[in-house]
This record gives sequence, structure tokens and C-alpha cells, in this order.
Amino acid sequence: MAHKKAGGSSKLGRDSAGRRLGVKLNQGQLAKTGAIIIRQRGTKYHPGKNVKKGKDDTLYAMITGLVKFSNRKLRKFNGQLKMAKIVNVLPMTKN
Repeated sequence: MAHKKAGGSSKLGRDSAGRRLGVKLNQGQLAKTGAIIIRQRGTKYHPGKNVKKGKDDTLYAMITGLVKFSNRKLRKFNGQLKMAKIVNVLPMTKN
């Protein structure tokens, strides 16, 4: 007879690596052209002036300038208004 119970496979121990999402450049920081400002899933933050959204919802700068966050009311498809966080990149002034 066997002296040990058969070692079955565990259902635990599987996990994926973190995706490193979040804000990469904060308000007032310098963003170079093409710099990633926010990595996100879905549109928690929306693109504003001089900011584009990639296919994975990443927001990146189109010009070199300072990052600025603001809030604005956007109309949803069902007619409701919702407060949305907007990310802009403002061009550097030559002063």
C-alpha cells in the first residue's frame, strides 16, 4: 500500500504580472513629443488639446509642453452629463 496520498495539482498559485498603469507625468511637468502621460484601461482620463489616445487607451503628447489637468462636463450617449477628467499639453512660452 502507498504510504503517501497522491500529490494533486493545486488550484492556487497563478497570477499575472502588474501592467504598470497610471499617471506617468503630473500637472506642470514637461512632456516631450510622443511621451506617455497616462496608461489606462478604458477612458478614466480623456484627451484634450495636443493629446492623442492610443489603441490601448494610453494618452500621449503630440507636442512638447507642460501637462495640465482639468475637468469638463461631457454628454454621454444616453444624454446624461458626466464630469470628465481632461488632459492637455500646453505649448511652452518663450519668456
